[in-house]
Amino acid sequence: MNAEFFAAIDDIEKEKGIPKTYMLEKINQALLAALKKDNPGAAECVKVDIDEDKKKIDMYIQKTVVEEIENPAVELTLEQAKAFSPKAEIGDTVNVPVETKKFGRIAAQAAKQVIIQGIREAERSIVYEEFTSKEHEILTGVVSRIDSRNGNVSMKISSNSEYTDALMLANERILGEELKEGDRLKVYVVEVRNNTSGAQVLISRTHPGLVKRLFELEVPEIFDGTVEIKSIAREAGSRTKMTVSSNDPDVEPVGACVGPKGARVNAIVNELGGEKIDIIKYSEVPEEYIAAALAPSDVISVTLLEDGKSCRVIVPDDQLSLAIGKEGQNVRLAARLTGYKIDIKPESKA
Repeated sequence: MNAEFFAAIDDIEKEKGIPKTYMLEKINQALLAALKKDNPGAAECVKVDIDEDKKKIDMYIQKTVVEEIENPAVELTLEQAKAFSPKAEIGDTVNVPVETKKFGRIAAQAAKQVIIQGIREAERSIVYEEFTSKEHEILTGVVSRIDSRNGNVSMKISSNSEYTDALMLANERILGEELKEGDRLKVYVVEVRNNTSGAQVLISRTHPGLVKRLFELEVPEIFDGTVEIKSIAREAGSRTKMTVSSNDPDVEPVGACVGPKGARVNAIVNELGGEKIDIIKYSEVPEEYIAAALAPSDVISVTLLEDGKSCRVIVPDDQLSLAIGKEGQNVRLAARLTGYKIDIKPESKA
């Protein structure tokens, strides 16, 4: 065990990020596994001495000095002991060096397996910790495989210098979005699980968090906290409604999100394949908030009902279908956004 051996451990630490102490512990386990294969009777009396300063690894079997040997694996005579420790006496414990070069093929294979397994476990742990820190964040991935049977998508995603495979289930795909192998796109990390094969990263393109993170990337005022996203209601691939407020009276929150000539919101719409995005200014007054949430339709009046969770909205006759939306989408999203059950009536039937 020379300096080159320790240099290799240093290289593993630099290249893979596996701590030297962890690797030395695995070396210790590997040597014990090898000895157990070659000399199982002495396995409980083994000592491994790793000296990083001198770049040395020594291995001993601690044997007891006896008058008559009953178990040669862990005992030796006084005469034999004198060869290792001239001052040895009956009853003493003597360290008998083990020549690792003499390990048999099976023992060497066992040691190798322990080290390889240790490196794999460490790599999996590093990947898991890296991607766990990215839960509820956006990462960029490359489509590696699309399962034609169930519609699930496998992607290769990266974070810093770590790469791993991620899974986007069919129900996490944007409806109507055509994907092919090699496509690069932004995904939202929903959850990271740790299993026997390593980190399993579950990603989504339909999660409302994706819209929130995209706006944080595009709008500096949201990133620095000047503008706050209060609520998001989304039907992926079709329409999203988002409520924003400003912590600075000089900053108009909707304008900040839309950007000059709509540049900011358009960049997000393009990333989401043309999904419509309604940006609504938050109001502490429920009636104003609900009316704004029903955009793009006009609203004549909003009346809160006694239960405190429902309201009745009156709209112009020619705005009724716009307020309700295709298949009820507009009012459904407005209800989810505001937390109120909304009953819409045309003005003529109010």
